[in-house]
Amino acid sequence: MTAETPDLASMNAAGVRYKCSPRTIRRMIERGELTAYRVGPKLLRIDLREADRVFTASAGDEL
Repeated sequence: MTAETPDLASMNAAGVRYKCSPRTIRRMIERGELTAYRVGPKLLRIDLREADRVFTASAGDEL
């Protein structure tokens, strides 16, 4: 059994991809909606596949 390697992105890159501010991404992490991965002593990254699921689900809630 092999685990998939996450497709990681910075807060800024995720903000551009999902058309929101990096602060919104950080708030979602603080609320537990997204998981952050520490890559170095200061760097946080998010898994874009997880973010795709979260943003797709939240877009469906607006309908």
